Amino acid sequence: MQQPRPDEPDYAFLPRRPAPERSRWGTPIELARPEDPVAREPLRINGRESRSDNPDRYRQHGFYFNADNCIGCHACETACAEKNGLPPYLAYRSVGYVEGGTWPAYRRINISMACNHCENPVCLKGCPTRAYTKYAEYGAVLQDPDICFGCGYCTWVCPYNAPQLDLERGHVHKCNMCIDRLEAGLKPACVAACLGGALDFGVIETVPENRVQCEAAIPGFPDPAITRPNIRFQQAASTPDELARPDSVPVRYVRETPGQGEHRPRPDPLKLSRRRGWGLGRLRSREDPLVVFTLATQLVVGAFLALFLGERLGLPGLGAAEALRHGLLAGLFALQTLAIALSTLHLGRPHRFYRAFNNLRWSPVSREVASLAVFYNLMGGYMVLELFPAVAAWLPAGWGAALREGLGWAATLAGPATLWFMHRIYRIPARPFWNHWQVLTAFYGSALVLGPLAVLAAWALAAAAGLAPSVPGPAQSMLGLAALAGLGLEGFGLWRHARAMRREGGLGTAAHLEQTTRFGWTYLARNGALVLAAGLVATLAWMAPTGAAAAAGWTAALFLAGAAELVGRALFYVLVIPTTMPGAFFWKNPGFQDHARAVGLARMPQVGVLERTH
Repeated sequence: MQQPRPDEPDYAFLPRRPAPERSRWGTPIELARPEDPVAREPLRINGRESRSDNPDRYRQHGFYFNADNCIGCHACETACAEKNGLPPYLAYRSVGYVEGGTWPAYRRINISMACNHCENPVCLKGCPTRAYTKYAEYGAVLQDPDICFGCGYCTWVCPYNAPQLDLERGHVHKCNMCIDRLEAGLKPACVAACLGGALDFGVIETVPENRVQCEAAIPGFPDPAITRPNIRFQQAASTPDELARPDSVPVRYVRETPGQGEHRPRPDPLKLSRRRGWGLGRLRSREDPLVVFTLATQLVVGAFLALFLGERLGLPGLGAAEALRHGLLAGLFALQTLAIALSTLHLGRPHRFYRAFNNLRWSPVSREVASLAVFYNLMGGYMVLELFPAVAAWLPAGWGAALREGLGWAATLAGPATLWFMHRIYRIPARPFWNHWQVLTAFYGSALVLGPLAVLAAWALAAAAGLAPSVPGPAQSMLGLAALAGLGLEGFGLWRHARAMRREGGLGTAAHLEQTTRFGWTYLARNGALVLAAGLVATLAWMAPTGAAAAAGWTAALFLAGAAELVGRALFYVLVIPTTMPGAFFWKNPGFQDHARAVGLARMPQVGVLERTH
């Protein structure tokens, strides 16, 4: 347990100031009363029980940052890293900056940022393992690395870079508000180490001495309405109307009205490509397993619906193709198993995958995993009873068929529900490029496109090989129309998404400009492939070829549509620009990290860049 030193300076101790009853968001600052049950339970810190007599113990605390005083010395970073024993590639608190103006009126604004222990902690709600807890003591949002299994979803939803995904250890950890120091009456280590008096700490909304401002935002800070963070700022010195980031993120901050108002994020034309390119070398990302997982799951859902509903709606020829149905069901189950395995191995700690069900109340990840587990098991049960009717021979007459039918209808409902919960994962305010209903049209559209086309291609190939009856014209028309509907749904969503991103004006616009310039030819090729696939599917559905022509045509349609979906999903992951805090030219700079890995600098631990990523 941290204890004050005999010569501890006065500025290191927590202040005692009158506090208001409510925050600027209208929420109570007092989180518990002494008579509440939670106040009678001791905190356990480093295996020891603690009961501080601080009268402000159950009030929401927060940081204060005075940008006018910050000299960019990084003492706060160093003190935090030393206290928490952090490796060189991680920092709970980091100092970035924005800059603007021209000589001699050039300005640089440093920003020191850690976890803001928000009133609405989206990390807590997003975490599927319930590794996060917001405590009544000091209002701290704490995270338990031993519970975390390393999915990194909290790093997606947090707008401030607070949770740190440690790719070496396979889990997330973050700022803990130095709660052991708070229990001893001391300010956090970063605050006590600040040389310029830029950092301070105390009950939120109590303005420290020698401050003239207590604002909720500063240039470069994301919209505080997302999480209602417990940090307050002072930036009284004049600032240029336009401020740039020193890192590679193609965003700058601009005032709408010169000389007054807030700085809002806008695309930075100096960092955006002026030429249209392919960008194929940048299509790979850490999320590649999720590209395969999402597309494979959507294909399986679409194909299962085509098989199950097609037979019950009287799809011509499907009832006679029993061997084909059985083979497709087994193949779909195997593909879904592979997809689930890929997504599980994507975790930092795959052996703890079972913790994904822990936060069904709040986490979209937990809901997706639960709904997928339901669909997977229902589809598996239906497949087993379809392929091996003898399994249900012990049941009364007719019960086996009824059970199989019930499992099929339940899976038919669970499949689309899985895609709904899957799309909710990406509706993140901190990632404007994703936060659009187009994600839903993309996921349902992919299911409608890839599922029926996979069934048609497999059926036509089996027929050409003499393993199944020929695909009747009406069956080609019905499944082809379903695929066309999916292509139309996707095209409509992409059009409206592009229109919305052009109007958004900030991070979403910057991501869309990256899509149409650096990845411009790839983007056009994907759109063109969707159009060509629609034309080919319409032609095949109208002509209803047989034999080798049907096999070649539907296989080509599946390949063309699948390639378009694969490229589009890869773009989906690499283009998104999160509402991150500004970094520096070397530190917290994605561009420098890529450079360090490319030239071998990442092999030097002191550079602070991991050579490999999970």
